[in-house]
Amino acid sequence: MSRWWDFLEERTRQEVDAAVLLDRRLTAVKAVWEALRPLGVGLHEAERAVHARYEALGDRVRRTPPDPLDLPSLAARAADAPGRLVAVEAIWDGDTVHDWFVLLIAVLDSPEGESRLATVLHRRDGPPPGAAAAEAGRALAEHLGVPFHFASPDVPDDLAPRRRAD
Repeated sequence: MSRWWDFLEERTRQEVDAAVLLDRRLTAVKAVWEALRPLGVGLHEAERAVHARYEALGDRVRRTPPDPLDLPSLAARAADAPGRLVAVEAIWDGDTVHDWFVLLIAVLDSPEGESRLATVLHRRDGPPPGAAAAEAGRALAEHLGVPFHFASPDVPDDLAPRRRAD
């Protein structure tokens, strides 16, 4: 258990546990961090305190299922994008909670922008996120008849070049 848990007021502890039970990690971290920041607690320590609560609450946590990567699910999400899809792109991102993961993105031209299709996290029983995202992204792009871009499928690189507009 994190040594900081004892410094939290009961109301904050209840708020944190409620967020953890619903698998709302960032909400829980924010509550801990805001409550303990006056004591000099940093974000990393707040994350550790929440991680300890996940371990303590164990099987009671209603874990959020991973985004589906099957072609029908991705095609449906692409169809819901708020514009004309011109490409599918995969990019690396990361945080202290999930380590490295890949975002599958619909690249739009009208209106210009992008729409998230899926977040591909590391799964214990599956391929690495880069390989899973590359396979799903290629299949979706082929299905939609648009290009697929993934600058660094084998090595996490959040600074890899992005797809440029044609």
